[in-house]
Amino acid sequence: MSAPLSRLGILLSGRGSNFLAIADNIAQGKLKGCEIAVVISNKADAPGLDAARERGLNGVAIEARGRKRAEHDAEIIARLQDHKVDLVCLAGYMRLLSPEFVLAFPERILNIHPSLLPAFPGLDAQEQAFTYGVQVAGCTVHFVDERLDHGVIVLQKTVPVLEDDDAHTLSARILEQEHLAYSEAIARVLSGEYKVSGRQYVKA
Repeated sequence: MSAPLSRLGILLSGRGSNFLAIADNIAQGKLKGCEIAVVISNKADAPGLDAARERGLNGVAIEARGRKRAEHDAEIIARLQDHKVDLVCLAGYMRLLSPEFVLAFPERILNIHPSLLPAFPGLDAQEQAFTYGVQVAGCTVHFVDERLDHGVIVLQKTVPVLEDDDAHTLSARILEQEHLAYSEAIARVLSGEYKVSGRQYVKA
């Protein structure tokens, strides 16, 4: 008898290209042992929700506008728990999570950021990196804690900055690596072969 699939909860605010890459990798058998239980957006008109529903997935809008963060987060937590989610994956979710949210899923929330953290946290990371003049950029999958783009790093991929790059072309090449990195990181977390040790994510 095969083991039960780990259940992913996806949070997004826009088109959710990283969500689509994860869904594709699951469908193609490249990311094994898991399924997407629910896709939640803080915006009812997020294209990623339509994409989820087109794939036959549960797509849920929980609008953030006009609501207190704690109240909004509590509703999302409840929905994720209703769907018995094992791992929460932020895929372009443009809201900071409350401490209560992080506590509800300790070391079970992943985020992907388009820089080699701790360099260039926050918005427009690719533009920040390009403007700074770095020769190597990349992306980071990390656990979410109470601070912005700060949690323990699970996996990173590097992207060289080419002489003819601009911020747009660099962003596009980083995004290609994001689509690979996120599924690799999910597989690493779900394998049970790694653990958080201080600031490191190491073989258990």
